[in-house]
Amino acid sequence: MPDQNEEEMEKEDVKVKDEPEEKHSIAARKGGREVDGVHSIASRGIPSKDSLYLPPYNSPELRNFQDANENITRNVWNVEEVVNFIFPKKYQDKYNEIALAFIKLALEKGTLSGDEIGNFVSANGVSKATFYNRVLPRLKRIGVLKVERQTLIALESKRKFRPMTISLSKTFGNYLTKIGDSWLAIVDDARSRKKQDDKK
Repeated sequence: MPDQNEEEMEKEDVKVKDEPEEKHSIAARKGGREVDGVHSIASRGIPSKDSLYLPPYNSPELRNFQDANENITRNVWNVEEVVNFIFPKKYQDKYNEIALAFIKLALEKGTLSGDEIGNFVSANGVSKATFYNRVLPRLKRIGVLKVERQTLIALESKRKFRPMTISLSKTFGNYLTKIGDSWLAIVDDARSRKKQDDKK
């Protein structure tokens, strides 16, 4: 089951009906919208399904990744540390545990068949709803895992089957690298222009 905070964040906008005009105006000023004459309250924030956990850069949770001059260090974070950004242990301990175990299995096997995925779920006593509705979709959505389906046709019955295979994906790393590289370029460009202005 999702924790209370996650459940609240994923709720859809609440409809406001039969309230005084003044309250409708307040909702509109706070970012609400009107659809077919019904006012809705603005979202409370980014849904948890679209977020990553980013503790402060100097948090004791993180090993150093830059020196005093903001140069990146050579050490790399291990898989436990990386998974913590996706499912933070202190907020989503169960999801973290399941995701970490599954990713370690994917690292060991390379590619997982539908049977192997099913065996993982049953052997670890993981709820199917939790795995298939919460953990796996997040890992797929952010690009940690690639989920593919093959279409097979049984010779005897002519029935189609679409077995699932899961493999590791670099998309998560490429996504964050693109964000990071873009920000570094923006900062370097701003500092360079500032130096040129100072010389004039």
